[in-house]
Order: sequence, then structure tokens, then C-alpha cells
Amino acid sequence: MAACFHINSEDLKQPSGSQVVYREDCTQCFDTVDEEQGINVCLSCFNGGCAHDRNHALLHFKRFGHPLALNIKRSRKKIQRDEPPQKVSKLAIAAETDDDQFDTSTRVLCYHCYQNDIDKSSGNLPSVIEGVMSAMPFSKREEVKAWEQEFVPCEHTLCIDQSSPRQLESQELAQCSMCNLKENLWLCLECGNLGCGRSQFGGVGGHSHGLAHFETTSHAIAVKLGSITAEGSADIFCYRCNEERIDPHLAQHLGHWGINLADREKTEKSLMELQVEHNLRWEFSMTTEDGHELRPLFGPGFTGLKNLGNSCYLSSVIQCLFNLSEFQNRYYHPDDEPPFSQKPAEDLETQMRKLADGILSGRYSKPATDVSASPDTPEVPHQSGLAPAMFKHLVGRGHEEFSTMRQQDAFEFLLHLFKLVSLSKHTGGLRNPIESFAFSVEQRLQCLHCRKVRYRVDQQDNVSLSVPARISKSVHEEDSPTKFESVTISECLDAFTSEERVDLRCPSCNSEDGFSKRSMFKTLPQELVINARRFELVNWVPTKLDIPVEVGEGPIDFTRYLAPSPSEGEELLPDVEPPAQKFVPNEIALNQLLGMGFPQIRSENALFVTGNSDAEAAMNWLFAHMDEPDIDEPLAQKGSVETSLETQKDSAEVTQLSEMGIDVNRARIALAAVGNDVNRAIDWVFSHPEDPIETGIDTQAGDSRSNRSVGFDASPARYRLHSIVCHKGTSVHAGHYVAVVRKALPGQNDSAWVMYNDEKVVMVDDIQKLKNSAYLYFFSRV
Repeated sequence: MAACFHINSEDLKQPSGSQVVYREDCTQCFDTVDEEQGINVCLSCFNGGCAHDRNHALLHFKRFGHPLALNIKRSRKKIQRDEPPQKVSKLAIAAETDDDQFDTSTRVLCYHCYQNDIDKSSGNLPSVIEGVMSAMPFSKREEVKAWEQEFVPCEHTLCIDQSSPRQLESQELAQCSMCNLKENLWLCLECGNLGCGRSQFGGVGGHSHGLAHFETTSHAIAVKLGSITAEGSADIFCYRCNEERIDPHLAQHLGHWGINLADREKTEKSLMELQVEHNLRWEFSMTTEDGHELRPLFGPGFTGLKNLGNSCYLSSVIQCLFNLSEFQNRYYHPDDEPPFSQKPAEDLETQMRKLADGILSGRYSKPATDVSASPDTPEVPHQSGLAPAMFKHLVGRGHEEFSTMRQQDAFEFLLHLFKLVSLSKHTGGLRNPIESFAFSVEQRLQCLHCRKVRYRVDQQDNVSLSVPARISKSVHEEDSPTKFESVTISECLDAFTSEERVDLRCPSCNSEDGFSKRSMFKTLPQELVINARRFELVNWVPTKLDIPVEVGEGPIDFTRYLAPSPSEGEELLPDVEPPAQKFVPNEIALNQLLGMGFPQIRSENALFVTGNSDAEAAMNWLFAHMDEPDIDEPLAQKGSVETSLETQKDSAEVTQLSEMGIDVNRARIALAAVGNDVNRAIDWVFSHPEDPIETGIDTQAGDSRSNRSVGFDASPARYRLHSIVCHKGTSVHAGHYVAVVRKALPGQNDSAWVMYNDEKVVMVDDIQKLKNSAYLYFFSRV
């Protein structure tokens, strides 16, 4: 057989430290190195492709012509353990290598030369193979992030203004200065005061006297004494940012109060350890009332998702969405080739189709084979589940919250995913699935004096309902936890659509009697998602109230929540918006820009283009357009903002936003407002959906969402509960989420409720308790 000449190519180089090596699973499906055929890693770009019947590795070669690939297969070693596995108690990855867990085999193949077992010691192969096998794979990077939380300093930790130095005596560091607590103590780095922390973290005692100290003195930075280590790590909290931070000069700042860092020993758990431990406690019952394990389910549509470390908020939302026909029709195409993409792991279309195939095909829904029998293991072991690491990294990239591995709010993630899907391309007759969630809400204002009215219609894809809190009268003990009476979903909707009084001056009669305000559905969607808000702020922390919300099994008629037609003889309030006038810059923002040293004409131009909103947006625009020849021309000479924007050269960022469906003019303004950051510009567009930006641009003319009717106004409007996301825990940023979906089981006529608890998929017997504690409700029109 002729030798392969590709092994001597100068382009054959080992991966650099910044390159991601996809050597554990396929980027276009969930096949892994543990499959019988293994994974073929491209030795040109290090993409991972399956070598099974779909053969995405061969497809990669056909598309890009990369000839060489390294096939990697592994099998788990059978290890005899004399003791149960140790429970995870630290935020660290155990130093157990792949060689300790798996037997791994490799071979090199060339698609171009039709060779499938090339000598691995020939040509440039040895160094490349070594680089691939020693590189940290993508999944491992995400696993490390799951247990090691990185924090950053803020301006307040970098600019601590400490008062006169003094030696703090041991008795001053023994208990809170305002109570008798001797643990969970926080030292103010600015004045040396010692105050106890908040009691919400992990059940540790505390009366929030550290927070009280900040509120009275504005001293923002505190360090938890029991968390300080000799290596210099510690819990640092900024009360002004309300975030955990790091202090790069902690040793110096502690030395200011006579505390020697080298003498410190950690005596308490860190905030992150407490949060992870706290989240692990919240387990949904996996047994029936008589103590039997709930029956695991397998097959198409019954595939679980692994928890990547506080990722249950993502898994629960995904399971609810992909059980809807709109998402299945949009992304599940098992007979089609994956979308063309040079970087499939970073392509939303590819990763959504990968998720759909993994969840719906049933290919991966089978009992785990590496589960040892024990009294705690069910007769039929649960499945291993799919690890959506690529999807999580992609949808969280650039996002302040979802790029971390901390627990997040499932509702906020749902809205974030809706935004990404809506901005992505939908070609070939495929419909944007978020359109099925769209509806209109009509707001009606009526002057209580002259009775004139005004209507406003807004488009939405979700509704957030406040849950009425009524304390139960059945509990009389003083120390008993607060119990609340149950409410129905109809009561929540009644409160949402009821009239309320607002204090406004009438533009027609100048009366200050106020207005009556009422919001009702102008139209209703095919799929309605409702967020039930059960939270209140306790010491600035959103705390969940345990209020049961009752939802019946049968259809609910929403007809009475549809807005009625306007009454005959109603008079509309006059339009209060003034006619087009000469541009008047925001005086506060203008003075701030002038105080920074920017010339007045430049400052006015910047405010004009960025919507006259604030100094920061204008400043970002100025720094990005310093070299423009007309930056010092007065507004009168420039003409309208439409003209000035049309003459601008479209940047790559503008092109990228326009490809997402954002109007070009709007994309330019958004980028100008946020300093040309694409991710922030997307958020800006969605936070200003109907904003005319005071520029004369008719934003509605280029916004298809504003011009077309969405939803249905036909009656009866009956909806049936399709799925729920349940939450256990005291805060949306702690605890545990599961999804429960109404599904038809194989061989049964009636539907049943199925719970997706990360990788565990089981049939539920008692749905009522779960419905009472749901955080998100998904209703389908019937």
C-alpha cells in the first residue's frame, strides 16, 4: 500500500493552548469516544466527528477536505472498590486521570488516501497526536468551571480607602459588634468593624449586621474571617455591587488591621461551598408514597440531560420546549445532513438540531451500563443522560450570568433562549418556533374625571403573574414557619387583568384625579408560558414564598381575559407627544460630557446619534468615531440622523446584526450606544423594542414585530397545561429545577406525567404536589 504523503504536511501541527480539541464527543451529535466506533478527531482543525452510521467525521472531510483524523475509542476499566465513592465536598476536580478510569486506543486514518491504520510514529504525527491526547477536551473545560468559580475585582475593591491603621485585638475578632454571634463574621476592610453576615447562605446563622453597617456607613468591602487561608484566598463581598469579588491586595488590607495572612487558617466553608452544598440538598422525591422507586422510562422523547454543575435550570427549560411540536418541527430533521458550518460547536442551528436529535430520537435513551448494583440503585438503572456542554457554552457566551456555572433563574434563561432563537435565521420554509408564543396585551387608561381613554397594545411572548400571598390562619404557633393558603391560576390571572388606580395628570382636562388602568389579552398565542412569581425581597435577597398554585387537569377557558371591544362613544385622549422639534440634548448627559473635556458640538452629535439617553452611551460612540471628518460639524449641517447613518460604512458588527434580522439603522444605533459590542447591542435592541430613540427614525417601519398581528382573538380560548418547570429552594439562584411534561406513553391511550430530573426520566404518580410548586407553566391551545 502506498504511503500517505499527508503525514509530512507542514500544516500538520499540534494544537496550541488556545485551541479547543473536541476529542470526547461529536460536535454534530451526541456520539462519544465510548461508542463502538469511537470519535475521529480532525488533525487539521481538531473537530470531533462520529464514525458510526451517520459518520459526521466523513462529512467533515467531504466539506472541508481535511484528510487526516485520529480515531479515539475508550472503555471503562473495571475497578474493584472496597469502599463507597467519596462524596464531593470541595469545589475542586479530583486528580484522577483518564488513564485511571479508561482503557483508550487510537489509530490514524486518511480519508484521501483510503488508509485506516497509518503508522503513528511516522512523519509529523507523533507530536500532533501527543498534543491532541494531552489537550484538555471541551467537556473537561466545562467540568472544571462547574466546580471552580472565578471572581473578579471591582472598582470598590481596587480603591479601598482604609481609615487609620490599628491592631485589632483577638477579642475584637471573636464576635459580631452588634450581637453575640461568633461565626459567619465579616470584617469591614475600610474601618475594621466586625458584623455578622446574612442568614440566607446555607442555613448559617446571621442577622445581617454586616449589611446594616454598610447601610449606615457606605463601607462596601468586607471579608469573611473564617474563609481566609494562608494562601491568600477568602470570601470578599462588595455590598455596593451586591456581588462576591476578589481583593488583589488582601494581604496588605488585612495587615492594615494587624492581621497576618500567613497565620490564618480556614475554619468555615466559603460562600460557594455553602451554595453547592445547599443546592445538593434540594432533591425531588424519586419514590412513590409506598416507598418504591419511580419507574424509569426509555425511548424516543424520554432522554435525560446530565447536570453540568448547577445546570438544571437549562435542562428543565429545554425538556419543556422540545416536547412542543413547534420546536420538534423546527429542529428535528433526522434524515437531513447537519447545517454547513466551519465551527459546528459554535453554531446555534447545529447545536439546536443536535439537542433535538439527542432528546427525541431515543438513540441515547437506554439504561446505564456502568452502574454497580447497590441497595440505593433501582431494579432498572437510570440512563447516563446527554451532556449539553457545547450548547450551554454557546448560549451563555458573552452573557454575564449564563456564562458562569452558578445556578440561574430558569425563567430568565427561557427569555434569553427565546431571544437567541428569534434572532437566528429561519430559512427553507422553517418557521421561527417563538412565533407560536407571541400574543398582544392591551393596556387601557381612562381618566377618572373626563372619562377619555387611551389604548396601547404591546407584543409579548410570556406573561409573569404575581401570586397573591394569603397567610394561612390554621397555624398559630409563633415559631412555626409561615404557611400560605393555596390560590388558583385563575386568581392570578384575575389579579393581572383587574383594574388599578394610577396617579397621572390628564393631558385633556388637566385633572389630577388619576386614571384607571387595566391590562388584558388583545390576542392569545398557540403556546402560552406563564411565570408564577412567588418571591419577595428579604435583606435585599429574593426569597421564595411557598404558596401552592392550583391548576386543574382539564382545559381552562381564557375567553374572559380577552379585552372587550371599545365602547361606543368613547373619546380618545389627545396625543401628548409634541410635534417634531429641534433636537434638544439631554442637559445632564451633556454637562457630564463637557465635564469630561469633550467639545460641545461633538457631545451634542454623540447624544443625537445614540438616542439622547445617557453620557456613557454617547462617550462610547465618541471613542469609536474620533476619526470621522464630520464629527465637529453642527447638527444643522448634517441633516437628519437617517442621512448621517446611511452614509456610514457598515462594519462587520452591523452586518452580523443585520443577518440576525435586526434593521440596519437600528443595528448602527445599538452598536453606537454600547461601544460596538455585538452581544451588548443585541440586549440593547431587545431592551428598546419600540423606542423611537428621538432621532426621527420610524423604528416601526423596519420592525416586523410591530406591524403584523400575532396570536388569536377567537373564542372560546381554551388552554390545557402541557408542562411545568418546578423549583425547590429558597431562591431562584439556589435549589433545584425539574421539568414535568404531559406525554403519551408507548402502548397507552391516555397521557401521563413524566418528570425529567436531570438525567433521570421517570413516570410521576402524584402530579398535584408538583403543579402546586411550579415556577413556569406551559399551556397549549386546544
